[in-house]
Amino acid sequence: MASTQQALPPDPGEKIQGEEEAQFSTVPIHVVTNPSELPVEFLEPSAETQLVIGFDCEGVDLCRHGTLCIMQFSFPDAIYLVDAVQGGEAIVQACKPALESNYITKVIHDCKRDSEALYFQFGIKLHNVVDTQIAYSLINEQEGQARVPDCHISFVGLLADPRYCGVSYDEKEEVRVLLRQDPKYWTYRPLSEQMIRAAADDVRFLLHIYHKMVQKLNGKSLWNLAVRGALYCRCFCINDNHFADWPPLPPIPENIVADGSILEEEVLSVVDVPPGKMGRVIGRRGASILSIKQSCDAEIFIGGAKGPPDKVFIIGPQKQARKAQAILMGKLLDF
Repeated sequence: MASTQQALPPDPGEKIQGEEEAQFSTVPIHVVTNPSELPVEFLEPSAETQLVIGFDCEGVDLCRHGTLCIMQFSFPDAIYLVDAVQGGEAIVQACKPALESNYITKVIHDCKRDSEALYFQFGIKLHNVVDTQIAYSLINEQEGQARVPDCHISFVGLLADPRYCGVSYDEKEEVRVLLRQDPKYWTYRPLSEQMIRAAADDVRFLLHIYHKMVQKLNGKSLWNLAVRGALYCRCFCINDNHFADWPPLPPIPENIVADGSILEEEVLSVVDVPPGKMGRVIGRRGASILSIKQSCDAEIFIGGAKGPPDKVFIIGPQKQARKAQAILMGKLLDF
């Protein structure tokens, strides 16, 4: 393999204790540039060897127009850093079956931009994800907390939450500073020790968090998590065929229907904004778009500087998404 390092054990004082410590004992970190260096059960997904793995991406301005540099995969016994710079498109395409497979669950924190980069740069339709940002919100809602607009937990915040991990991640901010100073940080080779550690730590705790979260989620929330994760994957990947070539959304489980639970289909709606009108849609200091979010039980995303421009993306229960769309269209007509 191109390089093998050792992950450091948890820092003193972290909340992971007892039997859980074994999960975070030193595990090998493999920097790979050739598909043969990845596990066979990952490269060749099958129903007989279903996997749950942590997943993340690093790059330059990661989106449809940016550059994917590293894909990180965490397994219970190892972490693999797939070097897309040195391995090129061949190694990324070798990972396509796993990234699109229903037999491999990808645990990730906020998959929208990662999915966009994979789709537009490599034609990969990221599928079957468990998005810990979504799961965090669903658990809070399940416990009776009202959904707050734009209240999305950061990865650093999630790691710090003692219910799931209780670890500090100061190095994340250090890397962010370096990225602001030099946006090409992730393109340099060979990978430095800091780059390897930072990339590995972005996935190192994801499986631990996943198991903690799954224990808390009821059947309805688990279905919501699967559907909303699929819609997050599609969010910025708008195409001309309305996602007809993407895998279907997870159906409502029969056991939930049998319980008499009332579930409403969740949808992704896309609203086109006339050129030059996005600022007025957002409003001064975001007041206009915030008022829409407060009026509807749906999530609203804007492409922003990374794009796509002049589009608003709405994810939520069908009635709430339609309500948000109607309010937004009304504002556009006022212009």
